[in-house]
Amino acid sequence: MPKAWSAKRERQYEHIKEGLVQRGKKTDTAQEIAARTVNKERAQHGEAKKSSPQARRDTPAPVRGGKRSHGGEGGRTRDQLYEEARRKGISGRSSMNKEQLQRAVDR
Repeated sequence: MPKAWSAKRERQYEHIKEGLVQRGKKTDTAQEIAARTVNKERAQHGEAKKSSPQARRDTPAPVRGGKRSHGGEGGRTRDQLYEEARRKGISGRSSMNKEQLQRAVDR
């Protein structure tokens, strides 16, 4: 953890890291994700000396309110979409790719 972080950011880092480890992420991966998340928050709130334009433009997580959550890493797999399409009786599903299956299932 960098020395530039405030006590609040230290707590935020630990909270995110512990949550990821509880969800099954490896410790190294959890540390990396938590650090990136905290650094992005710092950039968005003007606490970082340098920040990318993309980080400054992006809507902060508290404002987004979970709009990007629950999709997982890449959303459902093609196999999961295929099974849902099979249950719904969608024809032509065997030749569809993941994007096509997603659109067909969401209709």
